[in-house]
Amino acid sequence: MIFRYRGKNIDISDIRIIKKCIKDNPGKSRRWISQELCRIWNWKQDNGILKDMVCRSLLTLLERNGHIVQPPKKCFPPNPLQKRTPPRKITVEETPIHASLKQLSQIEIRQVRHTRDEQFYNSLIHQFHYLAYAHPILVLHTKRVTGYYLEKQKDLES
Repeated sequence: MIFRYRGKNIDISDIRIIKKCIKDNPGKSRRWISQELCRIWNWKQDNGILKDMVCRSLLTLLERNGHIVQPPKKCFPPNPLQKRTPPRKITVEETPIHASLKQLSQIEIRQVRHTRDEQFYNSLIHQFHYLAYAHPILVLHTKRVTGYYLEKQKDLES
């Protein structure tokens, strides 16, 4: 055994099978090769679906380690996170607030994802967050803005 990958023991005979599958099927895609290997090995998920994505990552790992050479990529799907258009800049009041929380009106935190205020949130992230808007933010699904800033923004738009 060379190593174990996601529940499958990989040995020299498996490497030979992979190389033969690639050699015997010139012009076939990496996806086709991975599906064919899954059929040969009967490598399936509990629901009966082939583990072809796992197999593709196995093939990539084997190629990185010099065990195989995969066929060239045929498809280069776009990555929307790489080519994000920066949000429209929204001007906000930047005067520092010199007050205690008690002196401010009630502060409310609102979920703004999938609301009309999401553009405002994206603009704030782009302008003031150290990662800007170019990288996915870990709290993507919990976009929140304090009600104080939303009210200030509405005052500026009026």
